[in-house]
Parts: sequence; structure tokens; C-alpha cells
Amino acid sequence: MLPSNAPLPLSIRNLRKAYGNVQAVDSLDLEAYPGECFGLLGPNGAGKTTTIEICEGLTEPDTGSVELLGLSWRKNARELRERIGIQLQETQFPEKLTVEEIVRLFRSFYQRGISVSQIIETVQLHEKKSARAGTLSGGQKQRLAMACALVGDPELLFLDEPTTGLDPQARRHLWDLVEELKRAGRTIILTTHYMDEAERLCDRVAVMDHGRIIALGTPRELVSSLGAENIVEFAVEGDTAWPALETVAGFHCTHSGDGRYHLSVSELHTSVPLVFGDLARRGVKLTELRTHSATLEDVFVSLTGRNLRDD
Repeated sequence: MLPSNAPLPLSIRNLRKAYGNVQAVDSLDLEAYPGECFGLLGPNGAGKTTTIEICEGLTEPDTGSVELLGLSWRKNARELRERIGIQLQETQFPEKLTVEEIVRLFRSFYQRGISVSQIIETVQLHEKKSARAGTLSGGQKQRLAMACALVGDPELLFLDEPTTGLDPQARRHLWDLVEELKRAGRTIILTTHYMDEAERLCDRVAVMDHGRIIALGTPRELVSSLGAENIVEFAVEGDTAWPALETVAGFHCTHSGDGRYHLSVSELHTSVPLVFGDLARRGVKLTELRTHSATLEDVFVSLTGRNLRDD
């Protein structure tokens, strides 16, 4: 655990990275505080992975600075490798090696760290320690990758979309492990496009789109910024323009195309009948209707006019 007077675990200033004509990261400023799980959220192509790879020392930025634990990759690369842990989106292990052999190999990369048996127990792979990597399920491989990221006892841990492609049970196992790491006081940088994951695990989140931060705060703060507790989503036949109902208190309407609408409302019992009534008067046929409590996904839709997992 970092002492209270330690430098920030992560400090990013004016970070930029382009690939040809595509500006993957655009003048980014971010900070992560000791002991928090900080979420970097956004759709595919938002710049999350590029940002994380720069922080991990895997990619050189075009301009800007990144400091981890008060250190930089340019001056302190060897020390940083001893003090951070990294779990990539996908990790390929030698299929013939056992779980124990792989963790022992990664443990040998660090001067200090956690014992092989302890870390295997931590990620709940003790029953699989003699199993070859090629026989593991997707969730077990992700836990093995987590073990390799933790075996050096890192002060700062990067988890890049650690639950992508996992079944619900495997995702919950990873969530439980991340929550244990939080309780132990580690600083975690988590990228994800699962909003339920961010709401459960993250103390603060930054929503990223087109290389920029478009919202920053706690999950509760960002959801509250919508100004309404409930969401009404509906679709109509065709792509008929439907004006906002200004008469509904706390009402905000986003038209996402294909005849779909996304409304932030304060009171469902007031707004839903108004939607039905107004559409009926205009002769517009309703084809779909859903309501739910506001989430981080709705924050993104409100800010961008599209769903988080849209291409």
C-alpha cells in the first residue's frame, strides 16, 4: 500500500498519440489517486487501450507526459517494472506448461513479490495448479493472467478489459478478486466497456470518446448529472422526427437514429402516458418500449447520442 504522502499512482498531462490521420489520444489529462479503482470507459476505438499501453510503457506517445508512482518510463523503466502489474486484454500462455510453472516463471522476473502458492490460492486456481494452460477455460486463463500480474506484489495494477468474452460466472469471479485487491489498498486502473462492471468496481470513472475525456466523476455523480432517475427508451415505425416534450419536468430526449429515442425523465408515471398520447396524436406507431433506472450507459448516450457498444 502506498503511504499517504506518496506521489500520485498515475498522472497524465496533455497526452497525444496519432496513427496516421487517426488521433487515438487527443490532449488527455488524467489522475488516479492512491487506493482507488479508476475506470477508463468508452467504446471500441475510443482510445482506451492506446492510453493504457502508453501508461504501461508499451507504446511511445507523440507528445505529453505520463508519471507512474512519481516515475517515468524514460528515466525509471527498471524500477517501474518492479512496482506495477499488467493484465492485457488477452494473454497467450505456453499450452504445455502448468499453472504452477507459469506463475513460477513470472515470479522469477521480480526481486520481491508474493509466493507462488499464495498467489495461486488468491486467484482460486489451487485445484488447477498442475493443469496445463491449454486445458483451462476462458475464465481460468483470465485468473491465471491476473496471478501473473499480481505475483510481483505491485503497487499499481493495470487491468485492460479483463472480463471481455467471459461468461457471467467467470466475470463475477474476477469482480470478487478485484474487490479483494481494492480492500487491500492497491491502486487499480481498469478499462472496460461494461457499465455494470464499472458501477460495481470503480471509485471514479472517466468516459472516453474519440481520444478525449467527455465526463469524469464517481459513477453516482455521472448518473446524477443526467438530472433524472429513470430512462425511457422507445422506437417508432420509420424514422419520424419526434420533438421533445418540454412539458415534462426533467425531460431530455436523444434521437439515436433508426426511429429510436432515449429519454431521461423524473417520473415514469407522468412521462410514459405523455409519450403514448403524443405519438397517438401524431399518428406515429410505437414498435418498442423499455424503461429502467439510469446507468452509466445512459450517461454515454446522453453525451454522444449513441450506445457505448456501437461501432
